[in-house]
Amino acid sequence: MWLRLAALAALAIAPCVHAQAPSPIVPPDVLTLDDAVARVARTHPDLRLIDARRGGLQADFDAASLRPALRAGLDFENALGSGQARAFRQAETTLTLAGVLERGGKLDARRTLVQARIDALALQRETQRLDLLADVARRYLAVVSARAQQAIAEQDIAQRRRTVAGARQRLQAGASPESVVLTAEAALARAELSRARAEQQEVAARQHLAALWGERAPRFDIAPADPLALPDIPDSADLAALLDGTPELAQFADERRVREARVRLARTAAIPDVDWQAGVRRLQEGGDMALVGGVSLPLGGARRAGPEIRSAEADLAALEIERESRDVALYSTLADAHGRYRVAQLDVQRTRADVLPRLLRAEQAAERAYRVGAVSYLEWAQLQSETTATRRQQLDAALDAQAALIEIQRLTGQAFVAAPAASQEGTTP
Repeated sequence: MWLRLAALAALAIAPCVHAQAPSPIVPPDVLTLDDAVARVARTHPDLRLIDARRGGLQADFDAASLRPALRAGLDFENALGSGQARAFRQAETTLTLAGVLERGGKLDARRTLVQARIDALALQRETQRLDLLADVARRYLAVVSARAQQAIAEQDIAQRRRTVAGARQRLQAGASPESVVLTAEAALARAELSRARAEQQEVAARQHLAALWGERAPRFDIAPADPLALPDIPDSADLAALLDGTPELAQFADERRVREARVRLARTAAIPDVDWQAGVRRLQEGGDMALVGGVSLPLGGARRAGPEIRSAEADLAALEIERESRDVALYSTLADAHGRYRVAQLDVQRTRADVLPRLLRAEQAAERAYRVGAVSYLEWAQLQSETTATRRQQLDAALDAQAALIEIQRLTGQAFVAAPAASQEGTTP
């Protein structure tokens, strides 16, 4: 299955094929979805940005591990006065060393908070990677869609050419006016325009895909793919059971550790630190030396720390509500994607099995009847238009199913693989 997001299951599965870097002297690469995923995983700046943030958080951890700095001081007393205290006659000099004795586990609380943020980075990167892989699949799907539109246009062109040939044959036999030939040629021109439009859409889609890894002039071609190959997926209840293990919800566990660390750090502020100071004083009179020292303790620390503690505890309590809200949103998105997939899958299967075969037989019968004059050109042309419109409707349903499948895989982190697909002719039954 060309839409197999193999890396979604474990977020680190190696691609099946490693593509060579494009070179102007070699033919274009044949790019599979796994190749595109590998290129984005190696080069996309969003993933490198998360890795770069790790260095900043590691620096924050080192800073949080530092104890309060010691302070050296030099004090002068009884200097530059008047009378006996003129100049430095009675000056006393004190050399001090001061510091702060942290209490309440503030050092461990700071380190725990920063470490929780570092640990959360890994899951953030996995979530970002899931979103990027889904984006890769959507852009790859756009290329495949344009390729499938070209295939339908080619089939329509072949039909219209037969119509033009039949109309000219009837004109030469005098059984049909020239206006019928011109009408058939106009229909052929519209079919060729549809093919040209699809070719241009493919070029634009390939450029959009290549932009994910920074390639400005893409020279790759995509591997043959059948968008009509749709795998069977579990029921919505089984898929919903997989949501608890997804990174989007698993992030709440990391966020809980971060907020718990904030609460712990806020609570340590209620226990005041002890400021201490010790030194040596030189007494000017007699030149004696003496030790000095002191401690101080701020009062009312618990009252001042109260608002910050309540704020941190409120954030922690709100986290469970945030998770519940996110869970509801994820399930709603999953249920919608699952429903769209099942409806589109049914549309594709019934069109392949029931609708298109009958239309093709009717179109062939109309061609035979037209050549012998049993039906008009309009009847044959209408059947051709109906056949082409049905093919496009089937393709649109398949593309909608593939888009829903990408969303389901992004939400659940699971890859659902279809049975071996047919060749590019899968746009027809």
